[in-house]
Amino acid sequence: MTSSNPRPPQTPSDFSQQTRPTRAQRRRAQRQKRMPRSVEGRSKLLQNLVQRAYPSYEFFIFALLCGAILGLGYLLDSQAFLVFGILMAPLMTPLVGMTLATVSGMSNFFFKTLGAFIIGIIFIFLTGALAGFAARVWMPLTLTQIFVHSRLWWTDLVVLALGSILLAASFVRSEKKPFLPSVIVAYELFLPLNAAAFGLASGLTHIWPQGILVFAAHLAWAMFFGALALFFLGFRPTRASGWIFSALILLLLFGTLGSLLTPGTNPTPSIGDLPTASPVVLMIGTPTDAPVMEIPSSKTPAPTASSTEKPVASATLSLPPSPGITLEPTLTPTSTLTPHPTPLYARITASSGGGAYLRREPGGPVIITLDNNELVQALTAPLVYDGIPWVQVKVVRSEQSFEGWIIQSVLKTATPSPEW
Repeated sequence: MTSSNPRPPQTPSDFSQQTRPTRAQRRRAQRQKRMPRSVEGRSKLLQNLVQRAYPSYEFFIFALLCGAILGLGYLLDSQAFLVFGILMAPLMTPLVGMTLATVSGMSNFFFKTLGAFIIGIIFIFLTGALAGFAARVWMPLTLTQIFVHSRLWWTDLVVLALGSILLAASFVRSEKKPFLPSVIVAYELFLPLNAAAFGLASGLTHIWPQGILVFAAHLAWAMFFGALALFFLGFRPTRASGWIFSALILLLLFGTLGSLLTPGTNPTPSIGDLPTASPVVLMIGTPTDAPVMEIPSSKTPAPTASSTEKPVASATLSLPPSPGITLEPTLTPTSTLTPHPTPLYARITASSGGGAYLRREPGGPVIITLDNNELVQALTAPLVYDGIPWVQVKVVRSEQSFEGWIIQSVLKTATPSPEW
């Protein structure tokens, strides 16, 4: 018995529609292709990533060019030149290679990429030092940008963490070069390093140690988050020696982060490294025309042999005249002691930013940037300008004296003053 409604025969197009994978299946297939689960597939992928991560000669050329532009940006105190220099930064493939070698336990590849990365940062450092030597000719300069980029900011750490994760993930999951994450990471690594070199060569002794420590903290931070991203993508050591090597590198990163990110570890100028108040000396003033009664004496006390100090002033003895003797007053100039006021010193204690600006006049252009705990000498009492108290101060840096105005609220006096 046959059915009254026989099924029509299936055409080849119907077979193709039934076997066509869905969108979710295609995405799953692409992920498996990019991140194979088999040991052989992982080995081929890792070999491909190693070849791509090893730097070429372009890395060193662009590192040299990037450092030169960054040094010029610090010399001109120009944010535009700093951004332009970072855009010329090389692709951060050695950093990806170091991170990949850390999570995969490949010690040989780690030291190869580390050596290439060290050569690149040497180029960045040397070009910044050349700009710092050139800055000595035009000192004093307004160096706001070098002050900002040689400090540790929590916003930079957040941006660097995101950039490191994106750089590692993009490098693994795509054959394209991850330029945007690389620029983010280069911004956070090369700017403090170049600032440290600039400060060392220009004589700004409070800039270069902070810049070096900020660079070290940023490097450890970037490698940690990059390794974390690669670990969740499935990269792990395959041998016991690889696990030991990865553990040592991660412990080194943890130790570096713990020592550099602990509050109070950033170097700040100490009072012992700054000029201190000199002792108060009574100076002999100018002659005055005040009439003084003097009695001439034929005997002058001679200094004894044991006397070692020279008196700065001698008191005159005044006696009433004897009967029958009339003394006429004579006008003779005498030296009087004019005490100078005790110098008033204060320290910079800004609540934010790590320092304050020294300006040419109240609210005027910036001369230099003063760090927190830096010692200054107050030259005047506070003067109100636009409702804000300002104080004229003097500071000495590298045998150079700078005078300018600063807001009173960022100063904490080191010596008592009744008018402060």
